[in-house]
Amino acid sequence: MEELIIRNVTFQDLPQVVDIQVRGWQAAYRGIIDDDILDTLDKNEKLEKRKKDFDSNGFIVAELKNKVVGFCRYVDNDKHSIIVPGIDCELLALYVEPTLKHNGIGTKLFNYVVDEFKSKNKKSMILWCLKDNEPSKKFYTKMGGVIVSQKMFEVKGRSYPEVGFLYEL
Repeated sequence: MEELIIRNVTFQDLPQVVDIQVRGWQAAYRGIIDDDILDTLDKNEKLEKRKKDFDSNGFIVAELKNKVVGFCRYVDNDKHSIIVPGIDCELLALYVEPTLKHNGIGTKLFNYVVDEFKSKNKKSMILWCLKDNEPSKKFYTKMGGVIVSQKMFEVKGRSYPEVGFLYEL
């Protein structure tokens, strides 16, 4: 694979980020999240949310040949996962262009985030994954995570189970 660049997101990246997120949901969550939700994902709504996230720390993209091919969002606090004690950081989102999965992009994004947390002396990271998303669960297990909790994820008024992967950094 060509030289992959991991860098902070720019405002101009946001439409590509949203496109990857929407197509990622439609590819990964088919058969997990109801089709009517996946088929009516609103890119403009997602773009407005990403614009709000833009100013926050912990928003990176993977770039290949001047094109965004993946992204991550992460926080170095525990306010998003208060149900699991002892967590001091969280990987909120990790998405890779669906046609480019299994090329190491997700691994590089994941490792970048872990290195960032380690540089800030963080000790325990959590990330949440839909319970029925077997390919992602396999990846997160391969990266060293252990399932320690479960909660419900709500989208469009419907709930789906998620599992929390713990990583000791």
